[in-house]
Parts: sequence; structure tokens; C-alpha cells
Amino acid sequence: MKSDSKYSTRQLLAWFWKIFMQVKLQSFINAMSGIVRVGLDFAFIWATKLAIDIATGNLSTTGFLPKPTTLFGAGVLLVSIMALQMALGYLGRWIAALLGVEAQNRMQRYIFEHLLRSEWHGIERRHSGDVLNRLVSDSSTVVSVVTDTVPQALAVLVRLVCAFFFLFSMDAMLAVGVTLILPVFILLSRLYVHRMRAITREVRQTDSLVQATLQESVQHRLVLKTLERVPLLVKKLSDLQATLRRQVRQRTLFSSTSNLVLNVGFGGAYLFTFLWSVNRLSAGSITFGMMTAFIQLCGQIQGPFRELTRFIPAIISSFTAAERLLELEEAPLEEDGEPIRFEHGAGIRLSDVTFAYDSNSRKILQHATYDFAPGSTTAILGETGAGKTTLIRLILSLLQPDEGVVEMYDDHGSVPVSARTRCNLVYVPQGNSLFSGTLRWNLQMGKPDADEQEMQEVLRLACADFVHTLPEGLDTHIGEGGAGLSEGQAQRIAIARALLRKGSILLLDEATSALDLHTEKKLIENLVEHHRHLSVKPTLIFITHRPAVVEYCSQAITLTKCSAS
Repeated sequence: MKSDSKYSTRQLLAWFWKIFMQVKLQSFINAMSGIVRVGLDFAFIWATKLAIDIATGNLSTTGFLPKPTTLFGAGVLLVSIMALQMALGYLGRWIAALLGVEAQNRMQRYIFEHLLRSEWHGIERRHSGDVLNRLVSDSSTVVSVVTDTVPQALAVLVRLVCAFFFLFSMDAMLAVGVTLILPVFILLSRLYVHRMRAITREVRQTDSLVQATLQESVQHRLVLKTLERVPLLVKKLSDLQATLRRQVRQRTLFSSTSNLVLNVGFGGAYLFTFLWSVNRLSAGSITFGMMTAFIQLCGQIQGPFRELTRFIPAIISSFTAAERLLELEEAPLEEDGEPIRFEHGAGIRLSDVTFAYDSNSRKILQHATYDFAPGSTTAILGETGAGKTTLIRLILSLLQPDEGVVEMYDDHGSVPVSARTRCNLVYVPQGNSLFSGTLRWNLQMGKPDADEQEMQEVLRLACADFVHTLPEGLDTHIGEGGAGLSEGQAQRIAIARALLRKGSILLLDEATSALDLHTEKKLIENLVEHHRHLSVKPTLIFITHRPAVVEYCSQAITLTKCSAS
């Protein structure tokens, strides 16, 4: 089985270094805590040997460290070291928990912001459930490895080196014999990493599919009920879970078998140490305290190897998670810079624009030329698939034309549309676009510092006076997707939200499709009348399938597939 990663190990390590620089404080604290804990463990081994030697009358007076000569003194030393170990463990867990939350939050914010600031292509390559799985699970895996696993691994290596030299200073041949497992461990690790990386990637991909199915099914449960397809989705989920179970079983079997092989080696090394120590104790060449120290130090040498077998799966999972997060980072960011504002009104001009969503699909617009003059009111009509929404996305600079240019202009000049010109646009998309929370929160998305008077004015313009009949008014809570409101009410709140955002160009994409004709007429009349009395008249563009809107517009454009009239 081969890994299908498109990133080299060097690329992944460079990315990990970038993440490490963001969370280096916690990583450093965890590493130092681990190293100090290693020092205390060896101090405890030394104090244990000392106490046994005092009890058996074999205390040596040589050495460069001062040492107690009574059992009481040795006991005080042991208790002191144990107290320090417990205090360090408590303090380390407390600090790690606090800094761990911050590191996790910082990582999620970094990926989240990149996703929101990246270019939008109209055809999403990944399911939102998969993206959320990466944003939550994969980012958590990466942060855990960088801030916890790697510092622990560093402390483990320090423990291994110190244990070897501590044992070597007492018995060189025993130290060498115990560490003979190292070459075998390195060889097995190379084979283990290659296989586990491929298996882990498959597990993460299937896990993303499970989450995508759960999310989509819950989101569209009404459709599933009315189509009577609940059993179909339950079966789909069951099949995915069976695949995940098989992959996890395969990974567990491989991991367990590898650990069994290593445990045989560890058991042999421990048995070797015990028999060697018993033999030397019998010959009188070592004390009972030294034998106890030998056995403890053998554990201190084998312990790091055991820990490394635990760290390796975590590190492999982090490499897989890093690959998945790097794929999200591949999306290029939109143009950044100072917003380009048209303070005295603006128009939009498309010149010979051609666009297709990808090279294999039909052209949505072909050599299209339109002019939405400053202050004009335009209705855009057309059959489904003619490119009405695509035209709006080009104006919003969410999409870039394959040929031609889309520019924003006024009497003083023009600039190509970009993320920097989006500040001049007020957009109401088709469909329900409300967030869960209060109605007030939804309105504040249009203008965070809007006061009560401003909110009441836009509610009036959007014919959303129904808010005043609700028991909690603007503080009424709505659920996901505007649950608790009708489609028509949700559309009017979305329009009111957009009107709080001041801009030179107002774009409404089928924004009144759920309204009855009377309410739609009243709303359009409110908009046209309100904007007529402004000192700077905004440019209004309506995407609509209702001919009644046309009578309020100064021009109408009818789109057909790959043509316009």
C-alpha cells in the first residue's frame, strides 16, 4: 500500500515549523516540564539506591554529591523528591490545559480565516462536512502533536540518553546489552511509519465521509422524510461506518502486531538485566541497592522505546492531518489592500466578458457586454442556467472572467472589480441566508454599530414590520437557516440587513421570490422611492423572474444561454 500524499516530508516539516512558531510558548513549557520530570525520576532512583544501601550497611562514602547517612535522612530525601514530582505534575497539567485551549483556538482561527479570505470558485471541491472535519479534528491533531507529543518525545530522548549514561557509569556491559534493541527498533519503525501513514489517511478520508453524510442528512431531514428515503441514508451511513470499522481494525491489527514484536524484545532485555544483576549480586560484585538501580534504569531505557511506539501513531496521524490542512491552504487568498470606495455613486461595466466554471463545461457567458450606469435601475431576466447569478458573482468579484473585463466606474475613472471594490456593493443572495441567533444579531451583520432607529428604518423599507408583533421583537431567537420564520419573513430580514450596509450598488438576486405580489410590489416601491430622495442615487440591479419588477426599472436585460438580448 502506497501513500498518495502529494507533499514531501520536507514540505510537511516546513509547515509544522510554521505552526510551531505560533505555539512555541506552550511547546517550550511542556518540553522543559518533561525534562525536569526526567531529572526528578533519576533523583528518585538515586535516592532509592541510597536508602537501600544505608539499610543494608553498604553505603559508599565516595562520590561528589553530599548524601544523608541515616534512614531518616534518606526518607526525607525520598519524600521531598516525590512531593516535587507531584507538584510538577499538577502544575504542568494545569498550564498545559490553559495554554492548550489557546493553542487550539489559534490554530482553528488561522485555518478558519484563511478559508473565509480565500478565493471563491463557485464549484466547491470539498463537502462542507469534510471541511469542518479538517477544521476541527485535523487542526486538533496537529496542535496536540506540536505542543504535547513532540515536547514529550524530546523529554523521552533526554530520559533515554541520561538512563544509558547513568547505567553505563555503573555497568558498561549491561548498558550496551540493554540498548542493543535500538537498531532493530529503528528498522521496524521505518517499515511501520510507511504502512501506517497510508492506512491513517484512508481512515481520515472515510471519517470525513461519515461526517459529511451526517451533516447533510440532518440539514435536509425534511426532504428525506417527504421522499421517504430515511432507510436509504441510514444504509449509506451504515456502509460507511462498516468501511471505517474495517480500516480501523486493519490499523489496530497492524499496530498491535508491531507492538507485540517490540514487547518481546523489551521483555528479553528486562530478563537479561534481571539475570545479569542476580548473577553479579550473587558474586558480591554489586550491592542490593545497585541491583535495584539496574532494574529501574533498565525500565528507564525501555520506557522511552515504549513511549516512542505510542508517539509514532500520533505523529503519523499529524502528518496525515497536516496534508489535509495544507490542501485547504492551497486555495489562494483574495487580493488584500485598502478598500477602493466610490463616494459619489458608481456603475458597473462588463466588456466582452466570457466565463465558464471549468474548461470542460459550457460557457455561461460569452462575449457579454453590459453597462449598469450610475444611478440606474436594471432588471435582469432569463431562463434557468442563462447566467443571471453568475453575472452577479462576477460583479461581486467572487469569480474572475476568462476573457474580457468587469469594472466599476464613475465620472472620474474606472477600476477592475476586486475584493477591494466589494465595499461599494450591497448584496442580497437568493435563498435563506440568515444565521442562528437573534434577529438583532442578524441585522448587525450588515452594520455592527447600527442603532435602534437605523434598524427600524430598514425594517420599514424591507416590509419587515412583522418583527414588532413578535413577543421579543428584535431579540427573538431563530434557529439554523432562519428556523422559526417563514421563507418570506427570512427574505425580508435579509434585505433589511443588507440595507444597513451603505454602498453605491444594490444587488438583489431573486431576493423577493418568496414574497406575495402585494408585498413584493410594496417593498420595491419602498426601495425605489427611498433611493430617489438620496443625494447620491445608488445603482439598483434586480435578478428576477417576475415581469412585474420590470416596470420599476429604467432598463431590462434578458439573458439566454450563451447569448443576451
